[in-house]
Parts: sequence; C-alpha cells; structure tokens
Amino acid sequence: MEHRYVGRSGLRVSPICMGTMSFGSWSDRNESFKILETAFDRGINFFDTAEVYPVPPSPETVGLTEEIFGEWIKTKPRDGLIVATKVAGAASGWFVPPIRQGLTAIDRHHVELAVEGSLRRLGIDYIDLYQVHWPDTVIPIDESMEALDRLVQAGKVRYLGTSNENAYGLTKSNTISDYEGWARFESIQNNFSLLNRRFLDELANVCRREQVSLLPYSPIGGGVLSGKYNDGQLPSNTRFGDYLNEDDPRQQAIAKRFVNEGTLASTEKYLEIAQKAGMSPVTLATAWSMNFDFVASTIIGARTVDQLDEALAALDVTLSDETLRECDEVHSQIPYPMG
Repeated sequence: MEHRYVGRSGLRVSPICMGTMSFGSWSDRNESFKILETAFDRGINFFDTAEVYPVPPSPETVGLTEEIFGEWIKTKPRDGLIVATKVAGAASGWFVPPIRQGLTAIDRHHVELAVEGSLRRLGIDYIDLYQVHWPDTVIPIDESMEALDRLVQAGKVRYLGTSNENAYGLTKSNTISDYEGWARFESIQNNFSLLNRRFLDELANVCRREQVSLLPYSPIGGGVLSGKYNDGQLPSNTRFGDYLNEDDPRQQAIAKRFVNEGTLASTEKYLEIAQKAGMSPVTLATAWSMNFDFVASTIIGARTVDQLDEALAALDVTLSDETLRECDEVHSQIPYPMG
C-alpha cells in the first residue's frame, strides 16, 4: 500500500480515507463494523469522523459516530491507525449544529470542550488530525489558532487541519501560526470531484505553495456520479432522495446543488467515459480525485459494506492520459455544474 504524507506533518496515510458520517444513522453498528473491517483489511489506515456526526445531524444522534468508531478501534493497534475528527464550526455560519446548545464557536472554551468530548467518545488518548469542520467568521483567526495550538502542546492532538475553507482563510490562518510559532493547518478537507472542480481555481495553488494537503470529500458527488439519479430516477433510501422528500430547506438546498440538470448531464458523459475505460463510474470518480499532487487521501463513504468495492478498486487504477483528457472535456462543455 502506498502511503502519502499529510502536509509537512509526520502523518503517513493511505491514499483512500474511510469516512464515517453514516455510522449511527444510515448504517447501524453492525454494518458500520463491517465497513470498517473491510477498509482495514484492504490496507486503509486513515479514518475520518466528527463530533457532529452522523448526518443528517440531530440532537438525538450527535456524537454517536465517534462512539461506534471508538468501540471498533479498541480491537486494532492504535499506533497503526491515523484517526481524524473535527470540532463543529461556528453557529454563526451556514448551519447551527445541534451541539452545545447551538452556541458553538472556534474559541478556547468550545475547542477544549469539543476535544475532550471526542477523546471520551473515541476512547483514545490523542487524536492524530484535529480539524475545524467549517470556519468561524466572527472569532479572530489568531484566537482560534492559539486555542487549537494549545491542544497540540498538551499532547491531545498531533496535527491540525481545516475544512470547508477558502483560500483567504487557509492562508491567513497559517500565516498567523507561522508568525506566532503555533501549530498550523497541515490539511484542508473540501468538496472536490468531477462535478465540483472549484478547488482548482485558487486553493490548489495555495496548497502547492504552502505544502498543505487536500483531503477531498464527496469524490463521487454524494453518489450522483454513480448514475443512480440519472434517467429521472430518485431512488428511496439515498441521501438526496431522502433530502428532496423532506421539508428541511437546508437539506433541500444541498440536494438541489448536487442533483440538477448540469450535474446529471455531466454524469451521463462520465458514465460513458467509465464504460470506455472498463471501470465503474465510482472507480473512475474516486481515482480522478486521487490523481493530483496536492491530494494526500480521498475520503470515501458507504452506507453498506457492498458499496465499498467500487471505490476501493481505485487503489489499483491509474487513469490514462486519454481518460483524463476526456474528463477535462466534459468540464469544458459543462463548467461548474454545482455552481
């Protein structure tokens, strides 16, 4: 198994990371364990979770994913796994998380409460990669970075990362940390796929110049790139099938961003490219996201263990120059279908 370094850190991770956001909602404990065992048996050493998981977040289930993962990790050698989790972002942002009474912020108080809660639920002594789930636009960046640095100095966290951040936020955060001698963000976890290439506009340049690694999530566009929403299909027991049939305006907006005329037209073309290349569209999409020098590990997810095979097959795939050119041509014809 190839391993890649995350940023300038000592973390060496498998090129695929096992995401866990379905554990406790769409995936029960037994299925979650099967998913984890299968990923581990295939050589995956990198696992990503969050204090606010599972999704969709609710006061009744928040933290359950970490508990399930914590139960499983007790059966494995701790120093052989890279464990990543996240502190919920600020309630002043795009989403009010159902945790700490909806008053979250990336300040010392909330960061310390969050990490202690995650360590307790995970049942471990330290977290390898601790990430900000989404930015805090109110608390000064230097206050947030100082609070996060305290966790590293205390030995509770090895390295820091961020998520859902823009080029300004990543650059400003690390500039302050470099100036103050604090721990910096070694990674950024953003949405990146054949359907959403926004990361290439500017953040890729920041990552290359500053040696920060991208950990792409939703490499198959939330399942859209599998083709299951094409031809007018809106299957039940799927993320966006469920979201589009619910009254929650936030979930409706998320679903319409992923499932729309542009994404479905693009997917139709990617299905043809995958067939020509002799692989499943899920394998194609996962392999494409792994094919960049600034990417350390692509985060995959699954509701059932059977869904893992096509994504994990990307570990053994090298996309040809022709296939990559064909993918680029789709983007030139239908640019930024997710907006």
